[in-house]
Formats: sequence, structure tokens, C-alpha cells
Amino acid sequence: MAKQKTDPNYKIIAENRRARFDYAIEEDLECGIVLEGSEVKSLRAHGGNIAESYAAVENGELWLVNSYIAPYAQAKTFGHEERRRRKLLVSRKQMADLWNATQRKGMTLVPLVMYFNHRGIAKMKLGIAKGKKNHDKRETSAQRDWSRQKQRLLKDNR
Repeated sequence: MAKQKTDPNYKIIAENRRARFDYAIEEDLECGIVLEGSEVKSLRAHGGNIAESYAAVENGELWLVNSYIAPYAQAKTFGHEERRRRKLLVSRKQMADLWNATQRKGMTLVPLVMYFNHRGIAKMKLGIAKGKKNHDKRETSAQRDWSRQKQRLLKDNR
């Protein structure tokens, strides 16, 4: 059997691992990000952080708020702001669905993963989510612990 080749362009830049613990993700969608040149170079070199960020629909546009992209040292005069608002690109139909979810159903838009796709283009996976209560978080944690323990038991019994 031939060994699968990994795609050299595909690279995860930043992942919001806490989002799946704090929110119940109903649905997710891929969207593009409008970036400056120094931001792209910085993401390729250092990465970024989307842990405290969120997405918001304002005036018919989708914005990523409070995401961090490290400054790029070689871009002296044409650098970028580290925590500026960045526009996210989605279709009109997806925009309408996102607006309905956030306005009517009380959901929030949480960035899950920022990555370079197989063509080398920066993309973001957004989750349409509802916040979990503390008892839901405990239940999720207990379920995860039990599945780990179950796997260990099955492994030991072989």
C-alpha cells in the first residue's frame, strides 16, 4: 500500500481548543479572511491566536474581532496592527443564515480553527454555537474521562 503524501500547503495556524468545551457547536462553516501582506507572512512564520476572539455580523458584513497576529519584523513601514478587526468572507446566503442565528436564536459565532488550505490560502472555520452552562461542562468532562478509561480497559484486556 502506497504511503499518503501530506499536503505541504495545508497548515493549521491557530486553534481554539477551549471553544468546544465552553460552547455547544451546532454547525460550522469555512470562510475566507481579508489579510494584509505582513499578516500572511507573520502567520506563515509565527502563527496567531484566536482564543479570545469572536465573530460578529455588523452592517451586513462579517468581522473577526480581537484575534492576534504577531508583528512581522521585516515589514518596518508597512506593518500591521496586531489586534485589528479583520473582515471574513462568506456568501450572501451564509451571511443571512449567520445573522438569523445570532439575532433570533441567541447563538454566537466562535472561531474554531485558522489554517492555510491546500492552495495556501488563509481560511477560518467558524462555529455557530450556544454557550454551555457549568453542569453541561461537567457532563462533557465526565464523558471524556469515561471514554478514556474505557479505551484503557479495552486495551489492557487484549
